[in-house]
Amino acid sequence: MNEKPSLTIVRRIKAPPARVYAAWTRPELMARWWGPDAGPVLSAEADPRVGGRFRVVFQTLDGETHDCRGEYQEVEADRKLVFTWEWVTLPERRSLVTIRFRPIEEGTELHFTHAQFFDEAARDGHQTGWTGAFEKLDALVAELENEAR
Repeated sequence: MNEKPSLTIVRRIKAPPARVYAAWTRPELMARWWGPDAGPVLSAEADPRVGGRFRVVFQTLDGETHDCRGEYQEVEADRKLVFTWEWVTLPERRSLVTIRFRPIEEGTELHFTHAQFFDEAARDGHQTGWTGAFEKLDALVAELENEAR
């Protein structure tokens, strides 16, 4: 049996795990960073509990609209999220995202794994997308940290 492609990204974020977790689970915060570039998030919904669902619709700068959704499999506030991931246009290509939020001296180590991709091209496209989104996530949590001071 062939193992499906996956990607892992580890980032250090200068904010406590609770703030980073909130950015992943509160729709009003998700709407401020989701997507690979400066294109707008058109809608964000999240019900972060086992069996709950999320959905984010965003537009990229090329004008294309993207609609992703999934179901939460594991939810440990400020520590871990596991959810399915699918594009509304390709529901048969379901994959799995696991995120661990580990407290470190400077804030949070985010350990992100997106697994069970359909193929390497899908993985590579998601790697580009997530990398862009994480740049925006870093900027958002820095902004939230400043507001909290």
